[in-house]
Amino acid sequence: MSTSTPSYPATLSLTGRRAVVVGGTRGLGEAVVRRLAAAGARVLAVGRTAPAATCADRVVTADLTRPDAAAAVAAALDPAEGLDVVVHVAGGSRSPGGGHAALTDADWDAELALNLLGAVRIDRALTPLLKQGRGGAVVHVGSIQSRMPLWDGTLAYAAAKAALRTYSKGLANELAAHGIRVNTVSPGGIHSPAADELARRIAESRGMSAEDGFRVLMDSLGGVPQGRFAPPSEIAEVIGFLVSDAAASVTGADIAVDGGTVATV
Repeated sequence: MSTSTPSYPATLSLTGRRAVVVGGTRGLGEAVVRRLAAAGARVLAVGRTAPAATCADRVVTADLTRPDAAAAVAAALDPAEGLDVVVHVAGGSRSPGGGHAALTDADWDAELALNLLGAVRIDRALTPLLKQGRGGAVVHVGSIQSRMPLWDGTLAYAAAKAALRTYSKGLANELAAHGIRVNTVSPGGIHSPAADELARRIAESRGMSAEDGFRVLMDSLGGVPQGRFAPPSEIAEVIGFLVSDAAASVTGADIAVDGGTVATV
């Protein structure tokens, strides 16, 4: 169950807020659930599989690549209780390495369904609940690859995240008049099993060791000035800020959490 933490000042408190975290049962999504719950929010976590343990108030199992999943999430919410926060974390890449010629139509369809269309459908299903309340906040988790795509391992993923960033900006302009803020958080390298898996796929496509694959991954990012990938908890802190009253004038922004990887403004 969610618990309020006195250490959060009033502008960062989410006490009394209702939140949905899509992709909230593992990894970064799980960290976001913990962060919002710690600030006092009542959280509904959505994921493909139910976690063994969670601090979410409720869990809905759904595959967001399926067109009917968003309606199932909306049906799990009580309109009388309202909704204040939507965070869409679900994403990732399962396509093979090897550049554009290695990507089939099925690969492109899968990457777009997971990294773009899932968020589009969730927003369409849940923004009516945000509108009927006092407003709210939506955060889409993107990627710095929307600005600096890695052609070898995740080209389709990068293209989908670029589309998500553009969609988010347009949605922010549309919903601002309703008191709903929409922002994107774009992580760089995340210290997680997913990063290890990406490095493994790159290594497999090039016939090298997993360690060398990770080095290729770091080099392809142009290096990380901070010298490390961010743990999920640090990215969750940025999201917690964006959905709070402390960020009341922040909308249509894309916040990079990348240790300085993206070298341009």
